[in-house]
Amino acid sequence: MNITSATFVKGVVGIDKALELGIPQVAFIGRSNVGKSSTINAICNNKNLVKSSSHPGKTQEINVFLVNKNLHLMDLPGYGYAKASFTGREALEKLIYGYLLDSHYSQRKVILIIDAFVGPTKDDLAMLRALGEHSKNIVIVANKIDQVKKSELAIQIEKIQKKVGHHTLIPFSATKKIGVVELVNEVLSE
Repeated sequence: MNITSATFVKGVVGIDKALELGIPQVAFIGRSNVGKSSTINAICNNKNLVKSSSHPGKTQEINVFLVNKNLHLMDLPGYGYAKASFTGREALEKLIYGYLLDSHYSQRKVILIIDAFVGPTKDDLAMLRALGEHSKNIVIVANKIDQVKKSELAIQIEKIQKKVGHHTLIPFSATKKIGVVELVNEVLSE
């Protein structure tokens, strides 16, 4: 399976007709600066598709991408960005949780991206619990494995798997193109 085309559709901040077309949705969620944009760029083989930033909190809406003309990739804002104002954090949380948990939209899968070096944080585990309580089909991506010493990688992946439980876990590096095929297969499979 391959992603042969990917185009930006629009940014949304709530209910939107673009999401009412019956096109399956796969949502990408994770902490601010965990590499959601880079991950999407890597699996779409287009480093300029999603604008990424070294500054956390850049994404302020849900960015919708049409993949292979039959799937929406949903790039959600990052959570847990402590430097944002309280009102700003509250608005982003409302947008994220509203779309994922409180709306009538259903996601074929939710790709939860965590930092492989750091492991799942308190915020990551809270998101994982909330998604689980709503019976979401969750895939965990342990991003930035290139930042973990090779001698410690297997142990780190094992620790992450224990913390996230039975969910599929994909070790991933956008910069080294590790795990790209596995993630593409997860995204495109029903």
